[in-house]
Amino acid sequence: MKNFMLIFLGPSYADLNLSPEEMQERMGKWFTWGNKMEKAGILVGGDALTDTIKRMSGPDQTVTDVASSEVKELIGGYYIVKAKNFDEALEIARDYPDFDQNGTVEVREVMVFDNM
Repeated sequence: MKNFMLIFLGPSYADLNLSPEEMQERMGKWFTWGNKMEKAGILVGGDALTDTIKRMSGPDQTVTDVASSEVKELIGGYYIVKAKNFDEALEIARDYPDFDQNGTVEVREVMVFDNM
């Protein structure tokens, strides 16, 4: 089995103006999906990310505050899952709860470096 990172891109929940009931329903979908993967033994880990973004760049290590509205695609969180290959990782991603909010899942294989 290999590790794959599922990176979640989409609008900020704050920007969607969800009611408390809608937010609770959406979180329930996330917990259901996470629990399903835990029971299957394929969830390695993951976290949600806040909308606060700071970037450090260049030789001078300049720090810039970035408003979430300024980024083209907001990364809202990630999971790391175990799968045999990309096809299996994509099948796991089909249960992503935010497709109905125009969300996107980017699937990336975690690179493994052999110790020399």
